[in-house]
Order: sequence, then structure tokens, then C-alpha cells
Amino acid sequence: MTEVSIVELGRGALHQLELWGDPAPTATRIAKALGHALPPAGRAEGDVLRLSPTSWLVSGDMATLAKALGDGGSLTPVGGGLVQIRLSGPGWRSLLMEGSLFDAESADFAADCVATVLIDHVTVTLRVESEASCLAYVPASLADDLLRFWQISAGGLPL
Repeated sequence: MTEVSIVELGRGALHQLELWGDPAPTATRIAKALGHALPPAGRAEGDVLRLSPTSWLVSGDMATLAKALGDGGSLTPVGGGLVQIRLSGPGWRSLLMEGSLFDAESADFAADCVATVLIDHVTVTLRVESEASCLAYVPASLADDLLRFWQISAGGLPL
């Protein structure tokens, strides 16, 4: 067995933010409302994770964000479709590499890094919280299967 804790946090109040057209003016308004710029590719800041060139996963005060967004994009509730799972302990990186081609042990995959990867046939968005933990956003329809896969894998990993 390896030292890893797998905790299902459930579904959260998450929204997908998408920018349309010329995103620069909208991104400037949003940055002012958030108190920081939207994070670049592969990064997270505060309650915002970059998913694609013009798409972010966000939580927090949606009213302020929606006002800043105006007609420059959309803010869509997606929390019901994603289960949040925290992986922590010394073995969380090794566990992510089971059933995946992603190098979770890379020193470059550090706090506030974000990656969307395929793990055991499931597309998962990962956010490194700290050296000791990672938060996984898993499609709700596949969360039970992935949780079971991780539990089995964690039980079989060498120390």
C-alpha cells in the first residue's frame, strides 16, 4: 500500500467562464473584478483554473464576475457535472501516473499548476494545491469508476 488519501469532496458551485470575440477588453474587466488577471495556460489563481485558451473553471462570487463579463462571454453552471476529489499524502503523484501517460512526478507540476489528462479512460482536470495534495475535477458520470480504480491502485502501489 502507498501513503495516499483519496477524499471525495462532492460537487461544488463551479461555473465555466468562456470569453468570445476579442477577449482582451473582457479579460481586463474581469481582472479588475477578481483583483488579479485570469491565469495563463496550465495555471490557476485563487478560485480560477485555466481550461483552454478562452475558457476557465471558476468558483466564488458569480454576481460580480457576471457583471464584469457583460456581453463578452458566458458563465455557465457546471458544478453538478463535476465531482471534486482530493488526493493527498506522499503517494498522490504516483497514483496519478497509474492508468495515465501524464508525468505527475515532474518538478514543473507544482502548486497552482493545472492539467487536463486522461486517466483510466476518464478526462480529469487536476490542480496542484501544494506539494502534499492535488484536487481532481472528475465528470460525475465516471467518478465512481475512477474512485474505485484509484482505491485499487493505491492498495497495490509499492511504498
